[in-house]
Amino acid sequence: MSSNCVDAKEDYVNKFMKNKTRLIHLISRNSHHFAFWKIILIGVICCLFSAGCDTSPTGRRQLTLLPDEQVNAIGEQSFIALKRKGEIETNPRLNAYVDCVAGAIIEVLSEGPSQWEVAVFRDSSVNAFALPGGKIGINTGLLEVATNQHQLAAVIGHEVGHVLANHSNERLSQEFAVDILLSLIYMFFADESNISDDIAIAALGLGAQFGVLLPFSRTHESESDVIGLELMAQAGFDPRQSVSLWRNMERASQRQPLEFMSTHPSHDTRIEDLNAQMDQANRLFESARAQGRRPSCD
Repeated sequence: MSSNCVDAKEDYVNKFMKNKTRLIHLISRNSHHFAFWKIILIGVICCLFSAGCDTSPTGRRQLTLLPDEQVNAIGEQSFIALKRKGEIETNPRLNAYVDCVAGAIIEVLSEGPSQWEVAVFRDSSVNAFALPGGKIGINTGLLEVATNQHQLAAVIGHEVGHVLANHSNERLSQEFAVDILLSLIYMFFADESNISDDIAIAALGLGAQFGVLLPFSRTHESESDVIGLELMAQAGFDPRQSVSLWRNMERASQRQPLEFMSTHPSHDTRIEDLNAQMDQANRLFESARAQGRRPSCD
């Protein structure tokens, strides 16, 4: 991302936040003039989407309004808080195993944070995460489901994919944009509509959740699956084990919400999408093995 793009986005966000209250007050006073309100709303939408000038590693256009330095700082602060709140695993063998797998993934990265920190949490829940700023967390409960180094690499590659694709910035930017637009739309409906204010805002909020925020979350997960599959293969881990991982996840899941109302794709969808990318991943895997990348972390 260019420095000009970062400076422009930071300046835009700061100016917009300073004038948000004045803008909404102005619209509320003039909401009976539909043409006036429409121009303002279109202007805000154009400003929001022109401020995001990033492209994900898969070529998808992204709305990213926050400077990377600010998002990285949030990630680092969150990681400190998580380590303070959680119980860190002290088993040397377990830590060495996770560090070995994570290190092999990090070694093949051509972008992203220059320094990464890995922590293993003594937590029975099946979970892992990677945060902006190069922070990776693995729960011990995950190791009961990711039963070998290849499956653990699939998880770590997936989580690192979220960082490389700048998903945290995009998610924060989406929520910021939705908050602004809902505030503006509510000002219009509260004055023009015959339905109650509570019903109007509830309907708007629900529409935003299922129409914008949740689908983007599923997009993030699917995109990270693709990035993670490539990363694990480039590091010399067997990409076919990613499918085995999600079958393990499916068996471990007691109940899963419907995909439409979930922030994650269904297990079947994930497996289908991974299989669609498997030929390319296998080629990367064979190339990595030919170059001597043969991790032995188990």
